[in-house]
Amino acid sequence: MNFEIGPLGDRALLLSFASRVDPEINHAVQAVAARLDAARLPGVFDVAPAFCTVGVHYDPLAVFEAMQAEAARHAPVAGDMAWQPPFAWLAARVREELAGLEPGTAAAGRMVEIPVVYGGEHGPDLPEVAERLGLSPQAVVERHLASAHRVYMLGFTPGLPFIGGLDPTLVLPRRSTPRTRVPAGTVAIAREQSVIYSYETPGGWNLIGRTPLALFDVAQDPPCRLLPGDRVRFVPIDAGQWDAVARDDTWSPR
Repeated sequence: MNFEIGPLGDRALLLSFASRVDPEINHAVQAVAARLDAARLPGVFDVAPAFCTVGVHYDPLAVFEAMQAEAARHAPVAGDMAWQPPFAWLAARVREELAGLEPGTAAAGRMVEIPVVYGGEHGPDLPEVAERLGLSPQAVVERHLASAHRVYMLGFTPGLPFIGGLDPTLVLPRRSTPRTRVPAGTVAIAREQSVIYSYETPGGWNLIGRTPLALFDVAQDPPCRLLPGDRVRFVPIDAGQWDAVARDDTWSPR
């Protein structure tokens, strides 16, 4: 598995793979993140996978203490080990931990169903998206439902999933002028991905629907409804089902 390790400030390492959004690369990212999260390396308090990078956040003092403890166990070379920067020492431990790891070892994510009301007030861009793609609104919805959706990463706001696997016939750029307000739960597409806005924020993606489910709740464990590596199945519902799902914040197909 090929990657580079570099410093990300003085409290994180960045493992960089090929610089493109690609399902195979992201699968390798997930495998690396899972291995490092399970490894509990000294001083590491967070492992954050993205599209094609993994951030390893650490406490420099805790890493330095681990370095000193290792140096004490290897007295003949203690001087050399004691003077390594924490970044270099931890980078070496990371490489040791990942030696021999195969990209295909990433665990299959959960299958999570997300109910969506498509079009209308919940998906105001659906007619325009259909026109730009030369499809009917119903065809856009059907192709979105049939896409092989998989969460690549979380970012931008807490719990917001960037979801790959969009049907290639639905690929189109973001809007030329972003909106200043996009409601929480809005399902949108741009380029080769979908997102679900976890909070009301500005946004420039094409809005095709909305889910009544909350994407982030700090009182839950985990607080994010979707996690990197999860597969997503969007399920169409009508506006009449919105209130019942939103009230209970749960979904079970009928």
